[in-house]
Amino acid sequence: MEKKDLLTKGKAKELFKTEDANKLVMEFTDDTSAFDGKKIEQLAGKGTVNNRFNNFIMRHLDSKGIPCHLLEEINDRESLVLSLDMFPIECVVRNYAAGSICKRLGLEEGMKFKNPIFEFFYKDDDLGDPMINDNHIISFGWAGEEDIDHLKKLTLEINDYLVDLFLKADLILVDFKLEFGKNLEKIYLGDEFTPDGCRIWDKETKKKLDKDRFRQDLGDVVESYQEIAYRIGVDLK
Repeated sequence: MEKKDLLTKGKAKELFKTEDANKLVMEFTDDTSAFDGKKIEQLAGKGTVNNRFNNFIMRHLDSKGIPCHLLEEINDRESLVLSLDMFPIECVVRNYAAGSICKRLGLEEGMKFKNPIFEFFYKDDDLGDPMINDNHIISFGWAGEEDIDHLKKLTLEINDYLVDLFLKADLILVDFKLEFGKNLEKIYLGDEFTPDGCRIWDKETKKKLDKDRFRQDLGDVVESYQEIAYRIGVDLK
């Protein structure tokens, strides 16, 4: 599948058109950003790790019956994906307290929730991805009630599958965000699932192995991504 014109450029990925309007090439870059693009660096090898990591997770979820936009891996950095009409919404699940919810509610980092907490956010960097609810989504026409219910159901199912996957590798899935879109009225998991968009800690030491290492200047960002990948069985060679 030939890669053609650049369609969109994100913080760490680029989407390209192909000769098939229904398929896109998704390329992972070494770009790394935090705080809505205020902190940006290039981390050698991150694009390859994230591409392989994302493909592993997408294939795992597909095997569980979750519709995913991944079609095939093209090379180290590129994958062929289904073109989706994306919801302008981020679906977030929190299993433990970390990040913004600690600031909002005065929680101690690391507190385990009795049940996963689900939250919606409006995807807009300029606005800081504000938190929203079902009423906002319906009022602004971003999705209908049936789609909202389906997004919640899929996200919580994915959480169950991934909590189990990481726990078997002695890892804690603290939280994560997902994005979904439609193709021919069917909802698919789109975008990516990588350590860029989730928090993962070592079960015993609580060592942070995700993008918080970049946000908090802890170092060894790519090496930590690689550690997660190896532990859950991703082939990075």
